[in-house]
Amino acid sequence: MMHENGRLRRARRTRAKIAELRVNRLTVHRTNQHVYAQIIDASGSKVLASASTLEPEVRTQLANGGNIAAAVLIGQRIAEKAKAAGVAQVAFDRSGFRYHGRVKALADAAREHGLQF
Repeated sequence: MMHENGRLRRARRTRAKIAELRVNRLTVHRTNQHVYAQIIDASGSKVLASASTLEPEVRTQLANGGNIAAAVLIGQRIAEKAKAAGVAQVAFDRSGFRYHGRVKALADAAREHGLQF
C-alpha cells in the first residue's frame, strides 16, 4: 500500500495544476491486468468518456489487458469516444504513474487519433 500512497501524492500536484487550467482531463490508471482511461470534465465532477480493457468488445480483441498493445487500443478508443462527446482538447493526467511504457503508449495512441494535449 506504500507505493499507492506515493503515487497518489505525486498525482495530487498534476491534478491541482490541471484544475487551475480549467480544462477537461484525460486520466489514466493502470493495474497489472488492466488499463483504464477516462475523460473528466473541467469541474472534475462528470465523466465525459471512458474506455478500459474490461469492456467486452475490447476483451475479445486482446489476450492480455496489461500490455502495451492493450494500452494502444484503449488510447484509440478514448480518442474516438472523446470525439463523439465533442471533446478535442484535454490535459493528460498520468495519475502519478511514470510517463513510459503503457502510459506513454496510451497517450501517443490518443494523440494519433485526434486528441490534443
